[in-house]
Amino acid sequence: MNTQLPGAKFSGCKFDYATFEKTLIDARVLDTECPGLENLKMRFARSLRTNFQQLGDADAVNRAMRVELTATEIHLKKAWQSNESYYRSHNPGAVSRALAFLEWLKFKVLDFVWGNGENRFRLVRFVLIILVLMALGDVAFAGDPARVRSYVASFIRSFAIFFGTLMPDDYGKAYLALIACVRLVTVGFFLSIIIKKFSRR
Repeated sequence: MNTQLPGAKFSGCKFDYATFEKTLIDARVLDTECPGLENLKMRFARSLRTNFQQLGDADAVNRAMRVELTATEIHLKKAWQSNESYYRSHNPGAVSRALAFLEWLKFKVLDFVWGNGENRFRLVRFVLIILVLMALGDVAFAGDPARVRSYVASFIRSFAIFFGTLMPDDYGKAYLALIACVRLVTVGFFLSIIIKKFSRR
């Protein structure tokens, strides 16, 4: 707590239950001294992330976040899949495994959509996938699938519909409402990423 460790090097140290607060420590400790168990590694990285945020070290925060997310993914997967005694004692029975699977699945879906709040490029990719699916649907129901020009026109049209500048009468209100919901969610995700990036600096 409130410790200065500039230039300190660690080798073979056991940080299984260590916590850090306002401690000046090299972020390279994440590369060599993380606990072996994923649940402990996740908590160790989270503690360091909070510590680096207190110090205003944005690069170290991002580094700790990457370690934390990787460890979290492995931990959640093992919670429903692994036969290790730790995970089976904490998740006994089929119901517990099913709930653990749903938790892992939610993590994976959010990771695909926006990198769990850490990757704006994945969010852009997700929006492009939505636009492509909208364009394919538009071509299937209102265009000519045999013409390339029809796909281009449908993609441009889908772009306008997604961002709310076009609301065709031939589209159902429920479909347009769904697109509006997806748009609001993606904008919210994007703002969340931007705010987090700026708050670390």
